[in-house]
Amino acid sequence: MITVPVELGSRRYDVVVGAGARHRLHEVLPAGTRRAAVVTQAGIGVEVDPGVEHRVFLMGDGEEAKSLATVEELCRAFTRWGLTRGDVVVAVGGGVVTDTAGFAAAVYHRGVPVIHVATTLLGQVDAAIGGKTGVNLAEGKNLVGAFWQPGAVLCDTEVLATLAPRERRSGQGEMAKYRFLGVDDLLELPLDEQVAACVRAKAAVVVADEHEGASGRRATLNYGHTLAHALETAGGYGLRHGEAVAVGLVFAAELAARLGRIDAARVAEHRAAVATYDLPASLPPGADPAELVRLFARDKKAVGGITFVLDGPRGVEVVAGVPADAIDAAFRALS
Repeated sequence: MITVPVELGSRRYDVVVGAGARHRLHEVLPAGTRRAAVVTQAGIGVEVDPGVEHRVFLMGDGEEAKSLATVEELCRAFTRWGLTRGDVVVAVGGGVVTDTAGFAAAVYHRGVPVIHVATTLLGQVDAAIGGKTGVNLAEGKNLVGAFWQPGAVLCDTEVLATLAPRERRSGQGEMAKYRFLGVDDLLELPLDEQVAACVRAKAAVVVADEHEGASGRRATLNYGHTLAHALETAGGYGLRHGEAVAVGLVFAAELAARLGRIDAARVAEHRAAVATYDLPASLPPGADPAELVRLFARDKKAVGGITFVLDGPRGVEVVAGVPADAIDAAFRALS
């Protein structure tokens, strides 16, 4: 079992990675916890035992369930059960569950503790770590949310054996991102060490810039996500999140090249990283660049014109005011 600390002072917590990590749930509950509200989805099929009185609350499947309506349903159900600030919410699932249940925990009674039991590769290497919670609006991804750090995160690599191949590849889209954030040679490591390496990288960024401050460092974790979120908001085009991120990584590389930030060899590195995991590297059929550009303007980073996270001589960083001709040229490179 590998333990990765997230050193946030009085809100410090551990991310526990390894086969059977979910069975450590009772060990990481806040002291004095009386009851646990376990939020999950019907199809996840991962049972947990918090060691205290608990009740399971089911939410819907897919991105459609990641909504304010679901948060309201959960909070009302918590109220009917009598959940208090002395209790805990346990989110069991992938990113949709941890984002939604985490946000519900953040706003219910103005904040109750939450523990994440991440059951997907994408959740374990990214979504469950770092305290970003939130839900979607029709106008865009993750537009309503809060920073609410968990009390612990359990990444049970044992449950990943049941993932469908495409679900695993979706997680690998986020892993490909870490290649450009300083994490090398993941494929040479056992699975639990791959997950732990990604967690360490994300934890270091979160500790340095918890709330996406002026440094922009935390925004680098969204590398590849500007196009990914636009594709998902526009209808998804049949892409899972990590697949959309993979396309977004290649797009960001092509865009950076057209701005003179990186050379052709570095673009090739991006394409190779995506290809390693058998992920898509081109726009899906039917994608409308004009619509995607309109959605770029709604991105949370867009405070000084259309803004991207781009590779460059100083590494990956936030770049504002990206010109339209460069964006058009990058889209042509992906067509």
